[in-house]
Amino acid sequence: MPKKKETVTVQGTEIAVLTHRQDDYISLTDMAKHKNPDATGIVISHWLRTGYTLNFLGAWERLHNPGFNVTEFGNIKMENTDNSFILSTKQWVERTNAIGIIAKPGRYGGTYAHRDISFEFATWLSPEFKLYLITEFQRLKSDEQQRQSLEWNLQRTLSKINYRIHTDAIKEQIIPKEVTRTQAAMVYASEADMLNVALFGMTAAEWRIANTDKDGNMRDHATLEQLVVLSNMESINALLIRQSLPQSERLVQLNSTAITQMKSLVSASLTKRLT
Repeated sequence: MPKKKETVTVQGTEIAVLTHRQDDYISLTDMAKHKNPDATGIVISHWLRTGYTLNFLGAWERLHNPGFNVTEFGNIKMENTDNSFILSTKQWVERTNAIGIIAKPGRYGGTYAHRDISFEFATWLSPEFKLYLITEFQRLKSDEQQRQSLEWNLQRTLSKINYRIHTDAIKEQIIPKEVTRTQAAMVYASEADMLNVALFGMTAAEWRIANTDKDGNMRDHATLEQLVVLSNMESINALLIRQSLPQSERLVQLNSTAITQMKSLVSASLTKRLT
């Protein structure tokens, strides 16, 4: 089911943007208000019945929709030769099994179309309106990318903070008194690699051998979900260290935690993309 994402304002008209089929769909109903706020359905219907619009929609569907009913599309084009021909978005979707346009009832209801199609509708409304729409839509996507980047950096920072807590626990419980820096470093590396194996299935050295074409380390290339789990694992490992559990036991527990949490996060992420 489509999910409301955000809105853009174009020449005083607020236009909704939905996430549908992992892509952006823009409200044709809101856009039609720019031309006639009291008859948005008629505006869209008039646009749909033009020969250019039908040809464009048919080309888009054939490119993106394996289930597009080409035969029924041909029937609609034949019917369009009659001056009394009228086509609603609901009829278009039901007859051709189209996916580029959706008619949505209820909250956030109205007619929405894939951004490619929405920009064509905007051209039909007004070239100036289209330019403003593209500008605002690009701004929306830029803001979204910045938010995602900020979220990733926040989790990366959180992971580094928890790593410091984790290494402090190692100092207190694992490192013998008066050890050399070399010995301390070997213990740190062992604990860090235990977390790497529990979550990534390999040590840092093994990752470097398998990824010679990549810069940085395996954590620099981790997904947001992996960084969240890693942050949790570092905190849990610090507690297990203080309980004096041997590393072999901690590895089993942390690996089980990583599997459970990654399954939950990936499942939640997939559900979000499908809604």
